This record gives sequence, C-alpha cells and structure tokens, in this order.
Amino acid sequence: MQSEVEWFLSALIDNQLITLEKGIEINDALGGSPDVLTYAQEILNILCDGVSEEDARNWASQLEEVIAYAQEQAASGAVPELFQQQVETVIPEQENHPEESEAPSAEPAESTASEEPTAEPENLFEKLRLAVAHQQQVVEQRKAHLSSGKDTEKSGKSGKSSSKSVESASSGAAAAGTTVSLDDSDYEESSELPDIRTVSSMSDAEVAVCMKHLLLGLRAYGVSDLHISSNAPLFIRRSLALERLDPEWVVPDEDAQRMNLALLSEEQREKFRREQDISFGLEIGKARFRTALMYHKDGISGSYRLVPDRIQTLEELGFLPDDARNIRRLLDYTNGLILVTGPLGSGKTTTLAAMIEVANQNREDHIITVEDPIEIIQTSKKCQITQREIGRCTNSYHAALKGALREDPDIIVIGEMHDLETIENAITASETGHLVIGTLHTCDAGNTLNRVLDVFPPSQQPQIRAMTAGSLRGIICQRLIPAANGGLTIAYEILINTIAVGNIISEGKIYQLPATMQIGSKAGMCTLDQNLLEKYKAGHITYETALYYMKDTSIMDQLKKLYAMQQAQQFMAEKAAREAAEAAAAAEKK
Repeated sequence: MQSEVEWFLSALIDNQLITLEKGIEINDALGGSPDVLTYAQEILNILCDGVSEEDARNWASQLEEVIAYAQEQAASGAVPELFQQQVETVIPEQENHPEESEAPSAEPAESTASEEPTAEPENLFEKLRLAVAHQQQVVEQRKAHLSSGKDTEKSGKSGKSSSKSVESASSGAAAAGTTVSLDDSDYEESSELPDIRTVSSMSDAEVAVCMKHLLLGLRAYGVSDLHISSNAPLFIRRSLALERLDPEWVVPDEDAQRMNLALLSEEQREKFRREQDISFGLEIGKARFRTALMYHKDGISGSYRLVPDRIQTLEELGFLPDDARNIRRLLDYTNGLILVTGPLGSGKTTTLAAMIEVANQNREDHIITVEDPIEIIQTSKKCQITQREIGRCTNSYHAALKGALREDPDIIVIGEMHDLETIENAITASETGHLVIGTLHTCDAGNTLNRVLDVFPPSQQPQIRAMTAGSLRGIICQRLIPAANGGLTIAYEILINTIAVGNIISEGKIYQLPATMQIGSKAGMCTLDQNLLEKYKAGHITYETALYYMKDTSIMDQLKKLYAMQQAQQFMAEKAAREAAEAAAAAEKK
C-alpha cells in the first residue's frame, strides 16, 4: 500500500469505522496499490450505498478530513504504528476467519448509489428491505467484477470521480453520532429476511432468525427502539420520533408472543411467565440490545433498545469543550458523589459510559458498576473494571452496593438510584473514600436534590442535607433535543458544588440554585438556558430549537438579539456580494 492509503486506513481503524482485514480486502480488490482518492472513493461507495444525499455529503465531508490528515502524515515520511507491528500477523488471521471482517458504518435511507432512481416505498419496513437487498446486490456485483478482472477498470473510474465527490461534500455537517455495522455477513443474512407478516407460518427457529435479522437491520437503519406489541402495528423510534414499520399490518397476539419469546432462554421464559415482567441485555454477535417484556390487556409487548456499539467521547455526545473539561475535572476526585440525571431516553447511559471511559484512560483504580441490565461493555485499560448485572450477578442495587464496599473499589457506578437504601448507601460510600457516580430520572439540579432528600423521613433530612452538602461533587442534568444537522444532540445544565452551593443545600434553600448556577460560570456551572444559547452559538442547534426549549426571558432576549445581528450581517454580506457582482458586470461591458 502507498503511505497515504496506510495512514488513511489507520485513521479509519482508530475510529472503529473499519477493521484491518476489511481494509486490506478493499485494497486488494482495487488492484493492490490504489491512490488514496481511489481508496477513499471505494470506502465512500460502501458508506453511501443506500443512504440519503444529505448523509452521503456528511460521510464525504468526514472522509475529506481523513484524506487531508493521511496526506500530511505521509508527507512527513512516518509509517503508521499499526502497519509497523500488526499487518503481518493480521493478514493470515483474515484467511482463517473471513467471517469476522467488518466494513464501515452508515445509516441507510434512500439510495444514492443506484444507477436508476427507484420509487420511494411508503412502507418503512419495505424501505429497509430494499436498502438491504441493494447492499447485497452491490456485494455480488463487486465479486463478479473482481473475478472477471474488471475491477481495475472500475477503480480507475472511481479514482476519477473521487476528488469531485469529496470536494462537493466539503460543506456537509458532521454525521450523527450513531454507529452501525455494515458487516457483509449480517447484510447477507438480512437480505434473506422473510416477510414479517408470515411469522405464523414459520418454525420457532425461523422466528428467532427473523428477529435477529430484523434487529440488526434496524440497527443499520439508525433506529433507537423497536416495539412489538400484541394487536398493534410494529413501530420504531428514530431521532425521538415514532414511525410505523408496517402501518397496514396489526401484529396478532400469537405472532407477538412468538417474536418476543423467540430469543429468550428457557430460564428467562419461565421467569417471565412467573413475574410477568422481565428486563435483560440481549447480544447478537457484537450488537447489544436492552430488552424489556411485559404483559398488557391485549397480550404481550416487547421493547428493544439498540445500545451504541462503541463508547463515544463527551464531545461526540454533544458536550461543549469547556463543559467536557469541567466534567473530567469532577472525575479527578478520589471521593464524593456525581449524579447524571435526565428523563427516560435522555442519553444518561451513554454519558455514564463516556465518564467511565475517561476514568479508565486517566486513572489506575478499581471500578465497580451495577447495572440493570449491562448495556455498554467496558474493557479494562488503566483501570480494572468489574461490571455486575441485577438479576444475574446480584439481587438488587442495595445488595450490590453493600457488597461492593467489601471489594476494594475506588469508583462505584450505580445504574439507577431509585430507593432510600440505595441513595443512603451511595451517600455513605461517597463519604468513606469512594467516588460514586449514579443516575436519577430528574429534569434539573433542583429537582435532583429534592428527590435525593425527600426519600428520607423528615427526622433524617437535616443530617442527609449536611452529608450531601459535603459529599456532592456535581450534577449533570441532560435531555436530547434536535440537532442542526438533523440528528440529536444533548442540552444540559451542570451544577458544581461550591461553598455557596453547599450552604444552599445544607440550609434547604434549593430554590436559590438556578440563580447561583447562572452566575457560577467561572466555577464550571451553567443553566439549561445558558447551554442552549452556547450550543446555538456553536452551531449545534437551530435558532428555533433554542428558542423552543428556553424558559429564562433574559436569555431569550440575548438569543433574539444575537439572531437579529446574524441576520443583519448575512443581509449585508449578500448585499455586498450583489453589488460586487454588478460592478464586475458593468466593468466587463465597458
């Protein structure tokens, strides 16, 4: 490989967009020594196969940055460490385990790679099946080209169009943070997915295979949740909006039962029949899903949350750089309590995972997590990480937290602080030399503190207020809102426990917190409205979105003034451009 291609592939591997095996396979298919633009175009073809024009621009914009980086590194004469140490050992492994190769990620929507436009199906499920079938068709076409020796000609054409494709996409916004798998084996299986309406005629084994293909396919489609409920249409959630998967088909009770029970073990089925509710983590290959089943008046209902397949950084999740630094400072404490809060589905799990990853990279400690269920798998790096799951590894949060104190932990992560015993043990642990990180379903810092304090009897509250005032390090309250690029981003407020905040907590004057947070920017604090204004300035959200979620009239006035100023500047710039164009045209006539 040429040096530029080596650096390009190394950057993609570092960002978990492709495996080394797949990268080498693509290089071989392009004749063994493609230039970086030809190679990038082939990657772009895979990423944009079956996606919308906007997503294609997003991917091309990102690849343009990677190309520039690769060219800069190659010009220095350096060789990627990956190719210095691992190429010789990885290539033989690829020959023995071709099924493990992966390809970059994308979010299929409309096809931009097809030669002829196809009619847009109204049925969302049919859109998915067409996109998956198209991907398999392209794979087969590439194999045919490769076997007939035509791939060299194809790569030449790709090289000619590469520069144009990347250049035309340079103005695209960054793609949403969702990571998906385009592994060929998954898509080959998914392309054979039978019509979901024929579940009643399938065997139990076929229903299980059908469910696996459906979940993997929806993951590639950028879906966050799948719901299968008796006597109701299948529906999904994408970017917080509900969409009917097949609006004209209502799932019969018998089909809903078979689909929801298909992936359960016999032990899980027995537990579900006995308790009538069950929550567990589901693994399909490398993909993970948080699954919850329940009975309702019409039968059985299942909810499948598609867990992110990689740990994102705080900045990737939407935290502004200064705020991300302040959160990392909180993780430098050796003891105390940090709370991550927000309504259901607000991204608390991914934020928690990002914070654990920060500690995992910068500290040398023992981290114990207690989750229900385990969603994102953490790999021990500098820290030793022990993950425990409610129901499988321990009976309850309270029991797990009590047991964790005997396991020499430095950091304890609690998936949900929902009862008095858990909250009390968490506060006690934070006072006895442990850093405790927990989550609550509250919408702001004031409500969070009220929730923590109000679970205790009135006679204990003065003592708990004093303990909380001394042990609390910070509170991060977040929610998901529409991003400017069409995806989702987080809006948040941050409370840092200063002397003033500690006095407010100990005196029970929680109503004073918003004002203290508003003037506490130097300490790293911000209110939700302040954050919305800053995210608008950074281009993360639109003016309409910022205005919709704001409540503070003084911040709203600042936003309106800023927007008016930007509109005026844009008008003047356009006017100046028009006048310059008219002057140039007049000069040409003379």
